[in-house]
Amino acid sequence: MWNRLKQWLPAILWAILISAASTDTFSESHTSSVFIPILHWLFPGADPQILERMHFFIRKSAHFTEYFVFSLLLFRALKEKDQRWRLRWAIWALAIAAGYSALDEFHQSFVPSRTASPWDSLLDTTGAAAAQLALGLWAWIRLRYPR
Repeated sequence: MWNRLKQWLPAILWAILISAASTDTFSESHTSSVFIPILHWLFPGADPQILERMHFFIRKSAHFTEYFVFSLLLFRALKEKDQRWRLRWAIWALAIAAGYSALDEFHQSFVPSRTASPWDSLLDTTGAAAAQLALGLWAWIRLRYPR
């Protein structure tokens, strides 16, 4: 049992991190007070609208990245020890990540400073799918070109 828990612990901790990022603390208004000054310092001549777009891009990249990592951790938790890549584990990892993304967006609908967006959930799921495609490609390359 302890071994299974050790396999799942990173994914569970990452899910907790995702949930924490869905709170008021990480709303657009709060992150802009951190990122906009940094972006202004990095790009002192940039138009304020450009800085806002950069902030938007950072926030959307975070969606993709956090679910890319989550999907990798889910795959790690689902796979059986010392087994090669399996499509069913990739599908389950993607399904769990997509479901968690939908629940996360639903949660955000109850946070006054946040908005729930199906587009954000789609972006999250795209990040999770990209992770599984990368894992599948990596497994295919390793199988095709063994050391």
